[in-house]
Amino acid sequence: MTYETKPPMDAVDPVAQARALRALHVPGRPLVLPNAWDPVSARLVVAAGALAVATTSAGIAWELGLPDGERLDRDRALDAVARIAAAVDVPVTADIEAGYADDTPDIDATIRIVLAAGAVGVNIEDALYGDPAQDAATPLRPVGDQADRLRVARGAADAQGVPLFVNARVDTYWKSVGDPATRLARTLERAAAYLAAGADGIFVPGVRDPEVIRALADGVDGPLNILAGPGLPTVPELAALGVARVSLGSGLARAAHSFVRSAAQEALTSGTYEALTRAIPYDEANTLLPHP
Repeated sequence: MTYETKPPMDAVDPVAQARALRALHVPGRPLVLPNAWDPVSARLVVAAGALAVATTSAGIAWELGLPDGERLDRDRALDAVARIAAAVDVPVTADIEAGYADDTPDIDATIRIVLAAGAVGVNIEDALYGDPAQDAATPLRPVGDQADRLRVARGAADAQGVPLFVNARVDTYWKSVGDPATRLARTLERAAAYLAAGADGIFVPGVRDPEVIRALADGVDGPLNILAGPGLPTVPELAALGVARVSLGSGLARAAHSFVRSAAQEALTSGTYEALTRAIPYDEANTLLPHP
């Protein structure tokens, strides 16, 4: 198997890549994104057939020795995104958590760095992190405040002339916000406000019920992104429900770490190495990244 390398940054047309990413969001024919956390995982994902690469903030944080949840500073997070974008020849969309900016105007700087890193899409979430007690009481940013942040992101990208795909994450289900009976309505209210503020798509992680997914796809006036994994509808089933984008989130990173744990436990307990029979051959692994 061969692994293609993206041309030098100055040879890449970000506008064309952004348009290509946007065109991949088709309800009923979803863009499937097995999220990557480093250049090697990104190249493996593309070699498997991915048409775009999405990063996982959790995977990047773990790779850099930190827990997930806005613990990374902007420079380290987006440096990782830049290395991923440089390693592949498909559009890259970056998980930038809440935007790596305490103050709304600072979202502008984040987006400019994202574009300089070579990404042409972002996820921006409305969950709040910090004091666990406060987060439990107020787990999400107020709708108006989050809409303002998305509006700044849209303006920053437009000022650079790049049609950045802004995927607004709504964490009502992820954070189990409010009464389950009103959660769908709350989600649709947020989605409408975020789209009006300039978001291009809506990401609702934590939803498992096919009927709720269908209601979201019908009620959101834009491409719907669902977080998938074991126990959720398959990609064809999600397509039939009207989903336009399917993400695996931190799933691949966690699966990779699970393999490390099981292979290490086998060697340290039984003294055998059977798990390693599933490892990528050394020669192939050594060609995953170009030699200088």
